[in-house]
Amino acid sequence: MRKLLILPIILLFLSCNLNRPEALQEGVWRAELQITDTETLPFNFEVTSRDALKIFNADEVIMITDITYSNDTIVFKTPVFEGYIKAVVKDGTLNGSFIKESLDRVVPFFAEYGVETRFDVSHKNTAKNITGNWETMFSPDSEDDKYIAKGVFKQEGSKVSGTFRTTTGDYRYLEGVLDGNTMKLSTFDGAHAFLFTAEVTDSTMSGVFYSGNHWKEPFTAKRNKDFELPDANKLTFLNEGYDALEFTFPDVNGNQVSLSDKRFNNKVVVVQIMGTWCPNCLDESKYYSEFYDNNTEKDIEFVALAFEYVKTEEKAFNSIRRLQVDVGIQYPILLAQYGTSSKSKAQEKLPMLNHVLSYPTSVFIDKKGKVRKIHTGFNGPATGEKFTEFKEEFTGFIENLLLEK
Repeated sequence: MRKLLILPIILLFLSCNLNRPEALQEGVWRAELQITDTETLPFNFEVTSRDALKIFNADEVIMITDITYSNDTIVFKTPVFEGYIKAVVKDGTLNGSFIKESLDRVVPFFAEYGVETRFDVSHKNTAKNITGNWETMFSPDSEDDKYIAKGVFKQEGSKVSGTFRTTTGDYRYLEGVLDGNTMKLSTFDGAHAFLFTAEVTDSTMSGVFYSGNHWKEPFTAKRNKDFELPDANKLTFLNEGYDALEFTFPDVNGNQVSLSDKRFNNKVVVVQIMGTWCPNCLDESKYYSEFYDNNTEKDIEFVALAFEYVKTEEKAFNSIRRLQVDVGIQYPILLAQYGTSSKSKAQEKLPMLNHVLSYPTSVFIDKKGKVRKIHTGFNGPATGEKFTEFKEEFTGFIENLLLEK
């Protein structure tokens, strides 16, 4: 009788081991997103344990611990963002998709173990060097869609890193190569998947910008060491007749929060217009959260207004909670809108603004409740010196507001 009882237990144990999913091999992998029939967007990641991996984009390292296994399938998700990768593990490869459910986007995904190169290079030696500043125009032939940018690049050998800055923010950490006359740059952070390809001369570029498999547009650029974007403090402003900002939106606990609340009285307030899905907003939130935590003794408050594209209020609040936990944000994040990230719809919620041009946008309010400055976009850490300049400008302006009676 005892032997009969032991046998099912052994069989159950063996069955569990047979169904135990194969862990990813530790070490470096090369991944590709199939964004068109002919174009792939590569990036690298390193598996450090069964339950952790790192994604690399130039100087950026994204730590991922949200990993689940089920039979032969793995799912991993970057911090904060909704998108995730779901793939089948087999013989040192991954085959699956990068998925953003709320936007109904699915991009084919493949990864191979043990490959460290991001882009293949056929021309080992190149006479060209794109280090420097590039005056850029995206969608140059479209009056409705064209916009300016500033390319800022650094090249060492064939390797290239840098970013494009626009009036609404930067394209974050780009990494790639100059292969002969061809520039290739990519980034993947769990929210956005960007690929830039261009043919390069000594002083010009002509290329295509791909955003996942749902968007592409042409761009041109020329060397211009003196080119600067418009002043980010002059792009968004109050409409005539307004000198203050007003709103009432709920926080994650269902409490209605307004600038007239006691916690904001006689304090300098920074209002952050953002979305949890936005990488530039994440960069800004990390900086603001650190500044807030380091200045709790001062008369300053932050409050964020989240404009979310997810389709339900519940999912929107879940995204806000995830951002607060992952970044450690102590200031309130209010749900201003869900179901769309439309900037025109956002402007309807804040009619005192001439427009909502960018996520993020920061509104600086003095102790008397008056709007003193509005900063459009955010120059994040991928912009190097510009990020340093922003931090210096930000702390200086806040200190001046705090000194006022």
